[in-house]
Amino acid sequence: MTEVPLRPSLLRRAAAASLSSGVRRVPGGVLGHIIRFFAVLTAAFTVYAATMSTWDVLARTIVFLTMMLTMLFLLVGATPRSRSDRPSNLDFLLSAASFACLIFFSLEIEEIAVRITLFDPLPLSYWIFGYGLLLLALEAARRTVGIGLTAVVLVFMAYNLWGHNFDGPLKHGYISLGHFLDVTVFTTDGIFGVPMQVSATYAFFFVMFGTFLERAGGGAFFFDLAASLTGRSRGGPSKIAVVSSGLFGMISGSPTADVVTTGSVTIPVMRRLGYPSQLAAGIEVAASTGGSILPPVMGAAVFIMAEFTGIPYVSICFAAAASALLYYAAVFLQVDLRARRLNVGELDPATLPSARKVLAEGWMFIVPLAVLTFALIEHFSPTFVAVYGIIALLAVWVLRWRSFSVRAVYEALGQTTTSMVSVTGACAAAGMVIGGITMTGLAGKVSELLVLIAGANEFLTLVIAAAMTILLGMGMPTPASYALAAALVGPTLVGNYGLSLMQAHLFLLYYAVLSAMTPPVAVAAYAASAIADANPVGIAATACKLAVAAFVLPFAFVYAPGLILEGGIAAIVLDILRCGAGVIAIAIAAEGYWRQTLPPVVRVATGAGGLALLSGQPLVALAGAVCVAAVAGLGLARQKSTQGSL
Repeated sequence: MTEVPLRPSLLRRAAAASLSSGVRRVPGGVLGHIIRFFAVLTAAFTVYAATMSTWDVLARTIVFLTMMLTMLFLLVGATPRSRSDRPSNLDFLLSAASFACLIFFSLEIEEIAVRITLFDPLPLSYWIFGYGLLLLALEAARRTVGIGLTAVVLVFMAYNLWGHNFDGPLKHGYISLGHFLDVTVFTTDGIFGVPMQVSATYAFFFVMFGTFLERAGGGAFFFDLAASLTGRSRGGPSKIAVVSSGLFGMISGSPTADVVTTGSVTIPVMRRLGYPSQLAAGIEVAASTGGSILPPVMGAAVFIMAEFTGIPYVSICFAAAASALLYYAAVFLQVDLRARRLNVGELDPATLPSARKVLAEGWMFIVPLAVLTFALIEHFSPTFVAVYGIIALLAVWVLRWRSFSVRAVYEALGQTTTSMVSVTGACAAAGMVIGGITMTGLAGKVSELLVLIAGANEFLTLVIAAAMTILLGMGMPTPASYALAAALVGPTLVGNYGLSLMQAHLFLLYYAVLSAMTPPVAVAAYAASAIADANPVGIAATACKLAVAAFVLPFAFVYAPGLILEGGIAAIVLDILRCGAGVIAIAIAAEGYWRQTLPPVVRVATGAGGLALLSGQPLVALAGAVCVAAVAGLGLARQKSTQGSL
């Protein structure tokens, strides 16, 4: 008798449907050439608008979004079952509607710029094209981030329009359809708010930098450099994955893009050398996720943070540097311990490149990073930091003339634009939610709710804030999830609990980044599952275990502020040292191995000591240091006695 496979439960099918997005297309033929040309045109406009145009920010962002929407409906299908080779008639219709919005808003730019919001009446044409653009942005969000998260946007919109009927603290003043449309579409407080502005400037330029670097051969250079430095030790391929993914992710700022780029090489190599598929993919996901918090580039979300807080971008980079290095130190250590425990991952030294040879052939790729760093230190705006980096990179690319061609630059410009399509859809959705929060004063109400739940307990508030940020980030790009968390939770952490802007927003930024690998909706894990042929939820769980220290490290921003360079020199040095020791202890406890398998009691003591080291209470931190030192001493003594008995 043939067994009938069990159908997934209704709950699982509903969850999958709510989180699924449309199929990504790469159209060929004449349509492919037309889309590529329009993508290059969009890239050229974005560069011009951000560097030389005298248009105001609203005008530039309106044109950018409508150009991106015109391509989005052709490049992203309506459902996962849509055709992947060509758009449907509906897709062409929505793309044409987006292009009509582009023409209309381009012609009305000057009128929109001079009209007074909520005072000058909206003409009928503004109602038609305004709500048309709003509906197109909603459909774009549904296709790129899924119906479940788009439903969140719809809930916020419904609250804006009907929340005046509520009783209690959630009630707000009456907001008419005209009021809602005016603020959401014709100001920088809605769709065209901070997330979209960042998408149209800093984020676009840094994605362009990463695309050009990959096309010029920089990705291969960093991979070979990582292989030459770490490939000869135990667990060589996993260490190559950690280092190369960190280097590439530092530039790309996208965990998913990092997984697809470096993981396509590292995951198969690890599998061939005995790593289970799930572990190989988990290592790549953990390593790729950290790239979004590694200076000097970091991810697009850091630019939104700079806009929200007014903190200079370079200051955020310096503040995040120590914690980012500790993140990778912990992941690297766990990867090393896992390889030793499983006795896997030995590479043939003869197959590894020489570091001297790699540097001799590709040292020029370090120059654009040096230019980026110099521009940051000199306090140039993030846009021009990226521009100078791109100029330096183009110069390097031209000098390496074998890989340079006008066609390659043309294709790289088109690839940059198409890479930003999904992020743009998510940022539009985030902008709508933030606009609603501004109109209704919901942030203040959430603040009251948090204070009501947590009271004066700062730690409980931070736990709730972390959970909310991860929840908001499920399936959503990091910039959008951070933007929502910053709007909802950020004011509470600063206003009610006295955290500095850097402490509060860097805390939220970290958890927005970590949401990319947190089950059940870990977008980076889903990307890795296609390469490793493994369960994405299992991959995400493995990645979280390998990066477990990262989930507690943000609390140190509050209880050990020296880690983010707040305080005197002595306090900064002490906080970095104790946080480093704490992170190492937590990583060892997570693996349960240090030179040999740790007994459960020792493992728990090591983890507890590591957590205590991150505490803001001096006596607790001191007790943690004593505990970790005692465990380390017992481990060394046990190892010596074992060796002596042999």
